[in-house]
Amino acid sequence: MDYYAVFGNPIAHSLSPTIHTQFAKQTGMMIHYEKIRAPIDGFAQSAKLFINRGGRGFNITMPFKIEAFNLATKHTTNAKTAGAVNTIKVSGNTLIGENTDGIGLINDLCKNLNIDLKGKIVLILGAGGASRGILLSLLREKPKRLMIANRTTSKAIQLAKDFSAYGKTCGFGLDKIKNTPVDLIINTTSAALNNTMPKIANGVACGAICYDLMYAIQTPFMRWAQDNGANLVVDGLGMLVEQASASFEFWTGEKPDTHQVLKKLRDKMR
Repeated sequence: MDYYAVFGNPIAHSLSPTIHTQFAKQTGMMIHYEKIRAPIDGFAQSAKLFINRGGRGFNITMPFKIEAFNLATKHTTNAKTAGAVNTIKVSGNTLIGENTDGIGLINDLCKNLNIDLKGKIVLILGAGGASRGILLSLLREKPKRLMIANRTTSKAIQLAKDFSAYGKTCGFGLDKIKNTPVDLIINTTSAALNNTMPKIANGVACGAICYDLMYAIQTPFMRWAQDNGANLVVDGLGMLVEQASASFEFWTGEKPDTHQVLKKLRDKMR
């Protein structure tokens, strides 16, 4: 039996144990996957206790992704560019940090939704950690232009500069979004937690694909997109399953079938 876990605070809502248990059944692997609620000031200690009792790897969710980056002793390219870690593999005395968020998003967009991002105009709402975690993977798909809009303009400008070596990026304030349609809008903000939607030009959504990283709820962003002519409105459940699959493969070398798991989750939530 191999031991894995997900750390967060809060963590009771996490679907990760359900997802990884199904992956294990598919691949015939014997794993035990649990949720661990680490104290806000005690993530590193909790993670080390888990490792000491035989943990082979673990996922990390909010608010510990930066601390997980600092805990890791080796980082993948994805983790380095994101500056945050959501997956750690224990390899002897080495803790290898990875960030599978971007991989999960791209797999959901390109594989599950059959969207080709090459040559497209992409708008990201928000310039925080969630945005940083997906930028490299998005730019690898060769969009025509990737725009970052944020309430604090300077953060958007700086984030665009940080990733300018990987593709054409620009940053500006939410109030500078033009009333002109784009191909894809990705909401990375936490506005849904406050049940609010930033005031932006409505015309930007007309005919666009609108994707919210939040899942399992109808967010204000998703309602706004539907009311303003979006061609497709999607939540982040597919990204959740796909990033979990990338973590599972990173730990075990086995690649599970995500379609089957995603369908079960969707059916259960209806």
